[in-house]
Order: sequence, then structure tokens, then C-alpha cells
Amino acid sequence: MNAFKKLYCRIFQKVFKIAIPILPYSNPCIVNLISKIPEHLVKMNIDNVLIVTDESVHKLGLIDSLKKALEYKKIKYFIYDKTQPNPTVNNVEEALKMYIDNGAKALIGFGGGSSIDCAKAVGARVARPKKSISKMEGIIKIRRRIPYLIAVPTTAGTGSEVTVATVITDSETNHKFPINDFVLIPKVAVLDCNVTKTLPPHITSTTGMDALTHAVEAFIGRSTVKSTREDALNSVKLIAKNLEKAYNNGDNLDARENMLQASFLAGRAFSKSYVGYCHAIAHSLGGKYKIPHGLANAVILPHILEAYGETVYPKLKKLALAMDICTNDTPEDKAAQMFIDKVRAMNSDMNIPSKLSGIKKRIFCNLPHMQIKKQILCIRFLF
Repeated sequence: MNAFKKLYCRIFQKVFKIAIPILPYSNPCIVNLISKIPEHLVKMNIDNVLIVTDESVHKLGLIDSLKKALEYKKIKYFIYDKTQPNPTVNNVEEALKMYIDNGAKALIGFGGGSSIDCAKAVGARVARPKKSISKMEGIIKIRRRIPYLIAVPTTAGTGSEVTVATVITDSETNHKFPINDFVLIPKVAVLDCNVTKTLPPHITSTTGMDALTHAVEAFIGRSTVKSTREDALNSVKLIAKNLEKAYNNGDNLDARENMLQASFLAGRAFSKSYVGYCHAIAHSLGGKYKIPHGLANAVILPHILEAYGETVYPKLKKLALAMDICTNDTPEDKAAQMFIDKVRAMNSDMNIPSKLSGIKKRIFCNLPHMQIKKQILCIRFLF
């Protein structure tokens, strides 16, 4: 990055941090049961909704309880279930057509972060029908109210149910790009642990490590404020105590519920405080190689933290204290290494690999966002 661009980024970051208290962030109304969704729709005089989900969630019957609840209240619904793991522009346009053709008045994103992101992008297109989704890339490009949006996460990781962001992949170029606008924050977040208990262990682990990455990057970045630091620390505490319990026993509903809360807190934290190099690389890997986002973050996180070196020692010590793996008397460098070792141990205990294979070094090193100490990491942790 040249000096002028770096200066611009630092000034933008500083101004944005100062402005956080007055920016129009909002918190979704949190409910803990899917059966409560119709109540919110009735209050808004909404009698026709589009459910955006994916094929596996639909086939597993996870939306059956929602369908019954909507039918009981005589709310008409239509289902789009073609969302890809990295939702594409094509997904958004297909779902948008279904929304318009059936006269829907609200959106329910039901599934992992991909389904919720797809629903957000559909809402953006409804709000700005003459603007392509690619033209909304960046910050505050929508600027109009989207349809009433309810998010039902079936994984505890992305935090999309509380964030200002959606990430979409260009169907032709595989370019993965973010759209950030306050209007994308869902009105209702349904944190129902019952829909997460059927998750396969490898999805539980990688989405949980995705939440941990959100919390860590939100905490160690330069744009934190008191509330985001508190959310990130509380998220890390919950993840340390509950992720492996949920991984080892999918029926442990207390652990599942705590992981949903951890994901929500981490999402709220990074929505205001940014993420970092882990996500820059993970999104590039997802766009180019279709590597699941949580898996990429889990593998990359310890390597990035080591690459940061002593600049993050004080903050990593606070995270280590939150995980209860060191004491106040532990030197910062040692505590930081203990935290990194803990991340690696969690990955190992949950059978997450330490490296990713099958990636072409020449292509990967030319991907966007890779100018990190001569592509640091280009790629010692991948090959």
C-alpha cells in the first residue's frame, strides 16, 4: 500500500471511530423461538413473506416449524432454497424475481450466514430496483429502507443476524464483495438453539471458530470502542466455555444457546469495529476456491496473530484472561502465545486442519488484499 493510500485509510478509520456513537446502528429484537415470528409479522400487517434458505436446510425439515407457525396465522409464504454457500449475484436475482412475482412484503433469511446474506441482498435490490447488486459494493450505497427482514441463524458463527453487512460473489468472475449499510440490520433475530442441534460437528466447529475470529479481530483492531470491546470479550468467554461442548454433544442445548449468543455478540462487535487480514484472506479463498468461510478463518487465525507479533501482545493477553488460560501476572508475550496455542488446540481438538491444500500458489499470491509483508503468509500456512 502506498503512503497516500495508507494515510487515507488511517484518517478514514479514525473519523469512523469517532463517529460510531452517533451512527444509526440498531439492535434487532431478539426472540428465542421460531414460533414467535408470526407475531412480529402480524404487528407489521404483513401477510406474505419470502423465506430465503438453502437446499440442505429445506430438505432437513428445519423450516417445517416456521411453515406451520405461518400457516396457523394465515400468512402466505414462498420459499427460495437455492442459496449457495457463498451466495451469488444469480442467487440474489432469482430470489428477487420470486419476491416480486409473488407479491411478498417481507423477507426471512433462514439458515447460515449465506442465506441471511442472500436475503439482505434481495432486500437491497427491492429498495433500489434500478441499481445492480454490484453497484452497491462498499459503504452506504443503498440508503433506502429495505423490506422488513427477519434473520433465523441455523449456525452459530457469522453473526449476520446483527451486522450491517452482506457478502456476495460475482457469479462470473468469482469476485467476492461486501455491501455495508445500516439498513441491512435485520429487524428481528431469532436465536432458537433447537434449529442448531442437528448441525454436523464439522459445521459446528468451523462456524464457531468463525465467531471467534470475528471477536478477536474486532478486539485487536484500531477502531474499537468500549461497547465493542465488551461484546468481543464476552463472546470469547462464551466460545471458550461452550464451543467444544457443542461440538462433542450436539444435543447440549445450553452450549448451543450460549454459542448463538456468542455469535450475536461477535457480530455486533465486528459490525462496528471492522475485521482484519484473516477475513481479507478468507474472503479471497472463498471467492476463488469456494473454501467455506469458517474453515478458512479457523486455519488462518493463529498464523495471522503470530505475524502481527508484539503489536498485539497486550490485547491478546486480555483475550487470554477472558479465556481463563493465564493470570494477571503472566508476561504479555507469554500470555499472547498461550492464546495462540489455545486457538491451535481448539482447532486440533475439533479436527480442523492446520493447513489448506489444493491451492495454486501463483494464483493465490495475486488475489486481492494480499499485500501483507510480501504476502506473508503466501503461503507458509497453506502449503
